[in-house]
Amino acid sequence: MSGRVPPGDYAGTSPFWLREPQDVNALVPALWPATAEKVDGVLRVGGLPVPDVVANVNTPAYLLDEEDFRTRARAFRDGFADYDVYYAGKAFISTAVARWVVEEGLLLDVCSDGELTVALRAGVDPTRIGYHGNNKSAMELRRAVHEGVGRIIVDSFVEIERVADVAGELGVLQPVMVRVTAGVEAHTHEFIATAHEDQKFGFSISSGSAFEAVSRVLAAGSLDLRGLHSHIGSQIFDTSGWEVSARRVLALHARIGDELGHVMPELDLGGGFGIAYTTQDDPADPADLAAQITRIVKGECAALGIDVPRLSIEPGRAIVGSSMITVYTVGTVKQVQLDGGASRTYVSVDGGMSDNIRTALYDADYSCTLASRTSAATPVLARVVGKHCESGDIVVKDEFLPGDIQPGDLVAVPGTGAYGRSMASNYNHALRPPVVAVRDGSYRVIVRRETVDDLLATDVG
Repeated sequence: MSGRVPPGDYAGTSPFWLREPQDVNALVPALWPATAEKVDGVLRVGGLPVPDVVANVNTPAYLLDEEDFRTRARAFRDGFADYDVYYAGKAFISTAVARWVVEEGLLLDVCSDGELTVALRAGVDPTRIGYHGNNKSAMELRRAVHEGVGRIIVDSFVEIERVADVAGELGVLQPVMVRVTAGVEAHTHEFIATAHEDQKFGFSISSGSAFEAVSRVLAAGSLDLRGLHSHIGSQIFDTSGWEVSARRVLALHARIGDELGHVMPELDLGGGFGIAYTTQDDPADPADLAAQITRIVKGECAALGIDVPRLSIEPGRAIVGSSMITVYTVGTVKQVQLDGGASRTYVSVDGGMSDNIRTALYDADYSCTLASRTSAATPVLARVVGKHCESGDIVVKDEFLPGDIQPGDLVAVPGTGAYGRSMASNYNHALRPPVVAVRDGSYRVIVRRETVDDLLATDVG
């Protein structure tokens, strides 16, 4: 939050970018869905008071701002007007969301049979689906080819053989792209950087395995090589990583045309654009990103003397990430004395790492706000923690909340659309929360809350 520098009591206990707010009831707009607002201290999203929604669906609950989702989808569709824009199913997918993706003119990436099943259930045209993954089984590939998936991104020599065999058996020419690693590590967390050499995805350009993979695809009569696919990381805020990546990938693209006589019509540049989780994050506008990436690609193609291929991009979390919030009910509040005389307020809520693992997994930072009332209390440095039996069960590591935060209050955490529900678990036999779409003053549950019957359905005793 913006405001005055934290007082001395918090010196060394809060991150450098966190500032005590001038108004602890105010929202930082960049962190929240576009329709989010405070009215008399009560958070509203999609025209609805959040306390009214959760009074009917209980907490914890994910609230998805449909208008915000659609607006962000259109921003990428229009900003990257000359590209194919693929929505990342792994970020969050449901039948309703897959339909929104189609209605807004986007294509869809999936990386499991389950995600494919949801997409097909939603009526997504299979030719507008891309299939990712580093270890797709023969069963998964058979179904993908049988359904007519528009492209399969092959990730290993074994997989090339599998896809070729399945396509041959079914008598079809299956479009594929070859996933390559360009040796570029974007400025992102170690665990979500996906283009450096020492990792599980793709074929290395520098070692020659990428060229060999292309050669094998071209030798398989049942495969249609559409192009190369590269992805340099996630939660990326600028285009600097594409300068080197595009140069290396396009050099390979040109070499394949020169030496193997195959001019690939497409190129996927990946994406993984970032969102604002806290005030330290500054996402770029999709149109600006498109202009900069296009400039890079056109410049490299001109230098190589080749035509610009059809480009595709994968925004990743940048569409759904900021469109969803998670709402919790406070259960307990305690003060913990820290070294040097400072203290921290621990606010325990009725969810935690079972509905948002990213803080524990990636050391991710989040913000939050008191959602159910206004407060005139002095802000205190707080840590929002979950109810699970793990010391690392932290939802928000550092945030200023009203000093009178108490059991029964609602706390809302923004930026949970990407991977919150997708990575949710039943740890401690918790029931996964519902996803509730809000728009224009009404709401509907698009993924219901799990029940005890759901939990026990797989326990055969």
